[in-house]
Amino acid sequence: MRAWMHHAKGAVWCGSKMKDVRFLRLVLFVNSLVPLILLLWDVFRRQVGANPLEFVTRTTGMLTLVFLLLSLAVTPARKITGANWLVKFRRMLGLYAFFYGFLHLMTYVWFDRAFNFKTIPSDVAQRPFITLGMAAFFLMVPLALTSTNKMVKRLGGKWWNRLHKLVYLAGVGGVLHYWLLVKSDTRLPLTFAFILALLLGHRLLIKYSPPPSPESASLFPKQ
Repeated sequence: MRAWMHHAKGAVWCGSKMKDVRFLRLVLFVNSLVPLILLLWDVFRRQVGANPLEFVTRTTGMLTLVFLLLSLAVTPARKITGANWLVKFRRMLGLYAFFYGFLHLMTYVWFDRAFNFKTIPSDVAQRPFITLGMAAFFLMVPLALTSTNKMVKRLGGKWWNRLHKLVYLAGVGGVLHYWLLVKSDTRLPLTFAFILALLLGHRLLIKYSPPPSPESASLFPKQ
C-alpha cells in the first residue's frame, strides 16, 4: 500500500512537472514573437527612423544573434545550475534564431535586391560582410532541418551532435558579419563576440579538462 502511494505521488509530481514545462514552452513561444510584433508595429506607425530598411535589417540581425546565443547558453546554464529541464527549451530557441535569420536574409533579398537573384552572387562576392552573413545562415539550415526527434534517431546521437556543433561556426560568422557591417560603433558586435567566446570557452573547458576524482570532489578526502 505504501509503495503504491509512493508511486502515485511520483506520478502526480511528474505529471505536474510536465505541465509546467509545457506552460513554460508556451510562454517562451509567445514571448519570442513579441520582438517581431513590436517591429511590425513600429513599421506600421513609421517609427523606424530615416532609413526603414536599415532599421529592419539591423533589428532582425540582432534578434538572430540573441536567440543563437541563448540557445548556446542552455547547456552551460544546465550544467552549472543542475536544472536539466532547461534543455527542453534549446530547440525552440535555436529555431527562433533560424526564423529571425531567415527574416534578416529576406530583408536583403526583397528590399535590397528586389528578388533579382542574378545580382546576388556578384554582390556577395564584392562585400565580405554579406559573404559571412550568408555563410552563417546556410550553416544554420541543416541544424533547423535536423532539429526533430525523428532526425535525431535517423542520424544517430553521435553524428547529430557532430553536425550541430556547426552552430558555433554560425555564431562566429554572424558576429563577424555584424562587426564588419557597423563600421564605426563596434560596442554591440564586441559584446556579442565576448558572450560567444565565454560560451565556447566553457564548452572547451568541459571537453578537455580532466574529470574530478572522487576524493577531490569530496569535502573530506581520505588522508
